[in-house]
Amino acid sequence: MSIEITHIRLSGMYEGHEYITHYKWRSDSGDVGSSDKSTMVDWIDVKKGMAYVGSGAQRARVGVVRPAQGLPYLRTYADGQWTNNLLSLPRF
Repeated sequence: MSIEITHIRLSGMYEGHEYITHYKWRSDSGDVGSSDKSTMVDWIDVKKGMAYVGSGAQRARVGVVRPAQGLPYLRTYADGQWTNNLLSLPRF
């Protein structure tokens, strides 16, 4: 199963990927839901789920970033580079 992340929720007034706390998503089968950061990191990293942002040529895959300091977080990856697509999503 794969999901499209459609919205994000940030912690406080900070605007970095590491401050995203929740993700709203839609599955390929039409289910909708929301998940917190640790659940999404586990689903992608451990359970090998696939998440993306956008569609068509603008579709970017979501991956897990594991910084040397701090907790893992999600970020989009396109054309061999980490990108900012998640931060461009609407808030909920």
